[in-house]
Amino acid sequence: MKLNFELLKEIVSTPGAPGFEDPIREVIISHIKDHVDEYSVDRMGNLIARIKGDGPKVMAAAHMDEISLITTHVDSKGFIRFSTLGGFDPETLITQRVIIHGKKTIPGVIGAKPIHIQTDSEKKTKSKLKNLFIDTGLPADEVKKIVPNGTHITRDKDLLQLGNSISSKSLDNRISVYMLIEALQRAKKANCDFYAAFTVQEEVGIRGARVAAQAIQPEIGLNLDVTLANDLPGVGDHEVCTQLGEGIGIKVMDKSVICTPTLVRYLRTTC
Repeated sequence: MKLNFELLKEIVSTPGAPGFEDPIREVIISHIKDHVDEYSVDRMGNLIARIKGDGPKVMAAAHMDEISLITTHVDSKGFIRFSTLGGFDPETLITQRVIIHGKKTIPGVIGAKPIHIQTDSEKKTKSKLKNLFIDTGLPADEVKKIVPNGTHITRDKDLLQLGNSISSKSLDNRISVYMLIEALQRAKKANCDFYAAFTVQEEVGIRGARVAAQAIQPEIGLNLDVTLANDLPGVGDHEVCTQLGEGIGIKVMDKSVICTPTLVRYLRTTC
C-alpha cells in the first residue's frame, strides 16, 4: 500500500497540543465523516467514530495530541520561558523552530546560553529546561501583548522523505492517526461493532483514552502508537526487539499491563 504523503503531511503539520486538540480534530473529521456511520466529540475532546456491525465491540484508539510546550513567563527583554506538555530531552530542543499560538500565531526559535560563554562546569553538564528560552525577534512589549502565560507552542518541522523512510515532528502519534483514518476510509463494512477513538491528552497522562474506554466499554481494545526501533549502534543483539522496516510491533507487555495472550496470538497470526 502506497503512503498517502499529502494526507500524512497535513496530519503532522496541523497543531494539536495536549488540551488544545481542536485543529487536528477538525482535520480528522473532514477525512472520516463520509466513511463512518456516526461520530461524536465527548466533553473531554475525544473524537469517537463508529462503523456498525455484528460481532464484538472493538475499540481502536490513536491519540491525536503531540508533545508541545506552554508559556510560563515573558521577561523584560521579550524572551519567553516555558514548560513542557509531554516528555522532552532538553538537549534536543536547542535551536528548534517553534510556532507560538498566542493572540496571533508567531514563529520563534529555542535558544540557550552559547557554549562560547559557558563556564567549564556548565560545559560539562546537560542542558536544563529552566535555562532555555524562546526568541521571537520581537520587542518585549509586543511579545507580552501577543503571548499571555498559558499559550501553547508546537514545533515547526516539515515532513521529509528520508531514503526509504520519513522524518517529521509529531509522528508520535500522527502516524497512527493516519493509519486509523486510512482504515476507516477503506472499510466498507465490519464484522464487529467498531469504534475508532482519536483521543486527547495522552502525552500528559493518557487522560482521553481512559474516558473513551469507560464510555465505549469495548470487549476488545487495540491501541495504536509508536515505539522505539532499537536496532541502533550501541544496542546489543539481546536488547533488540524492534527493527525499522520489519513491520509493526505487537506489544506483549509493558510496565503497566500484560496484554491478553489470546489477542497477541491472534494479531501475530493475522499479520
